[in-house]
Amino acid sequence: MRAGAKERLMQSRLGRWVVMLALLGVATLAMAQDPFEQQSDFLPPDQAFKPTLVQKGDEIAIDWQIEPGYYLYRHSFSAETGERELSLDIPDGEKIEDEYFGRSEIYRHALSMTARPGEADTLTLHWQGCADAGLCYPPQQRTFDLESVAGASQSGTEDANASDANTSTDTPSESSATSSPDASNPDTQADAAMAEDQQLAAQLAGGNWVWTLAAFFGMGLLLTFTPCVLPMIPILSSLIVGQRRSGENPRAAGFVLSLAYVLPMAATYAILGVAAAMAGANLQMLFQNVWFIGIFSVLFVVLALAMFGAFELELPRALRQRLDAGLSQQRGGRFKGVAIMGILSALLVGPCMTAPLAGALLFIAETGNPWLGGAALLALGLGMGTPLVLIGTLGSQLLPKPGTWMTRVKALFGFVLLGMAIWFVARILSDAVVLGLWGALGLGAAISLAAMARDNGTGGVLPQVATASAAIIGLWSALIMIGAAGGADDPWRPLSVYAPSDMATASEDASESGPIAFDDVDDLATLERRVQATANSDQMTLVEFTADWCVSCEVIEQEVFSDPTVKDELQDVQRLSIDVTDYDAEDQAIMQHFGIVGPPTLMWFGPDGQEQRGARIIGELDAEAFLDRYAQARQNANESVEG
Repeated sequence: MRAGAKERLMQSRLGRWVVMLALLGVATLAMAQDPFEQQSDFLPPDQAFKPTLVQKGDEIAIDWQIEPGYYLYRHSFSAETGERELSLDIPDGEKIEDEYFGRSEIYRHALSMTARPGEADTLTLHWQGCADAGLCYPPQQRTFDLESVAGASQSGTEDANASDANTSTDTPSESSATSSPDASNPDTQADAAMAEDQQLAAQLAGGNWVWTLAAFFGMGLLLTFTPCVLPMIPILSSLIVGQRRSGENPRAAGFVLSLAYVLPMAATYAILGVAAAMAGANLQMLFQNVWFIGIFSVLFVVLALAMFGAFELELPRALRQRLDAGLSQQRGGRFKGVAIMGILSALLVGPCMTAPLAGALLFIAETGNPWLGGAALLALGLGMGTPLVLIGTLGSQLLPKPGTWMTRVKALFGFVLLGMAIWFVARILSDAVVLGLWGALGLGAAISLAAMARDNGTGGVLPQVATASAAIIGLWSALIMIGAAGGADDPWRPLSVYAPSDMATASEDASESGPIAFDDVDDLATLERRVQATANSDQMTLVEFTADWCVSCEVIEQEVFSDPTVKDELQDVQRLSIDVTDYDAEDQAIMQHFGIVGPPTLMWFGPDGQEQRGARIIGELDAEAFLDRYAQARQNANESVEG
């Protein structure tokens, strides 16, 4: 009896500490300003920004689909018909304060603008955008046949916008940049290593997808340990495997039957995810609207309050009764009946499940990616089904005992949903306000973590670690809120806005010599001649593609090429710079020749005149990463010469 009581106590404590450690992770995550940061795989500009023209009376509506992680500048938009410049009616965008280029206005996700072309036959549209991961595209332009646009609008289609016959662009197309094996000449070699732009295929199975799917699987696992679900698992497990045939291996039969229940349940969630993402893809324009964003953010807060116990959120009683009746009519032990039970259970959402599932579907809808939506909700369903498979196979002794810790699992989802609300509203609020909200969330999570540690006693190592972690997170979150009140937008340096001006001056004086100098190159022939001039020598060549409108180029110049270590390492390197600010015919020819999407792009050429393609740098990076690429390029070049 005493052993049984001890075992129950251990199981109860295990459940509490699982929740506590999960909450610690959420609190730490809350201190990061954007937990959904994108990876640096860069799309061609015609895929990152997709304009569509629709005739609406005497106006032309220009609807933009902007891929996640990319944005367009307001000041870059212009349109003309022949010799006449058109006035564009553009809504207000997101205002940002750039460290190097000052205050700018940008647009993400979607945008709709209008123009009045009159009786013109064609309309030429100009725009320019960048990627969050550190790449700016050259100015783009595209010409549309307005007669085709009008015809497509009347027939309810948009074929005119996809027609290549009447469309032109100043941007090197994807095919022109990559179709030829000589695209990266002079004498480009294929390295075993991959540059950033060569890693897309390899990262389709990794990167954000892996983290997203892991997060949804973990959320499904945690949802199992809520008061509405956990007590039902042993009952449901016994119902599923209750009609095993005599003579069957209990564990094998339990595993197969549990799987027959879990897979249809997870597939049902996957279908919901695909449907949500497809609906979101059709509603992307709404996500640019301030009112729509505000409503969704408030909805996330309401869902969070439900998880904190302010009220119960569940399906209407009539619908629940119908689903309950269908579930009760299914017989256990038969594959078809068990599969139908799994499908119905996915639709029979309890009060503990409604808010997290609604939040997940809203997030998926915002991405507009059906593949990600289906995979993420499938992972959530598999996470929810994993304990059921284990219990159906090994028995219910593995389950922790129900207790107050299950209510804390609900609270954990409350903090996650509040984080979703902040992430959603971040696109319409200033960086300082968003930073303050993340600080408030971190402070609340820290207080909750400290309260949980106190409720579990002061003895042992884990309560002390949790208390200390809560103190650190709470202090940091408080500093973040103080910094945000002064206009700070950096969570790692929240108090820098209060630093004396003489400290800033001293910091500037520390880099008195400025960035290392580059030689300007104007055309492809000059570039090839300069690169080949180092042949049969031990000198490497670094070629930089830059532009005045490139924000990330300025970042690299100030943070990489001004670094003393980098400057020392590059003393013996031939440094050439290609300025594509004007993006004229010569600039386009060079970029097409090497398959350059946009600046900043850095290319390394070995002493033999061959580019070390695997060491090519695209987008922003720090000085340490730059030096690693340089070492890789030199090593590959030496191996090439010796071979």
